[in-house]
Amino acid sequence: MSRHVINTDKAPAPVGPYNQAIVASGQMIFVAGQVPLDPATGSIVGEGDIKAQTEQSLQNLTAILEAAGASLANVVKTSVFLKDMNDFAAMNSVYAQHFGEDEAPARACVEVARLPKDVLVEVECIAVI
Repeated sequence: MSRHVINTDKAPAPVGPYNQAIVASGQMIFVAGQVPLDPATGSIVGEGDIKAQTEQSLQNLTAILEAAGASLANVVKTSVFLKDMNDFAAMNSVYAQHFGEDEAPARACVEVARLPKDVLVEVECIAVI
């Protein structure tokens, strides 16, 4: 199996011992969870606003996929982590704008006790080239 690290300055730099994404065997892309950080400033976008935070998280995810030669159309599975499941409908409305409904990937969505930097949402994905 071949393994290629993906890193782009168009998404926030990792805040720990991980990479933005790994391409495995030239076909599968595993993108690390993306939180709503502005890649230029490193600051949290949309403090307290789930829609703005979901938008930024998905923009970061998109930038990493593009750096790997893919797009959201290549995504086969996402995992969404929410600080509060009461934000599900608002998050889902933004998510649907990016993925649509007919061709949307498989997804898990769970509420968690806490996310990095106390953000409201984190999104990760697996894509196939």
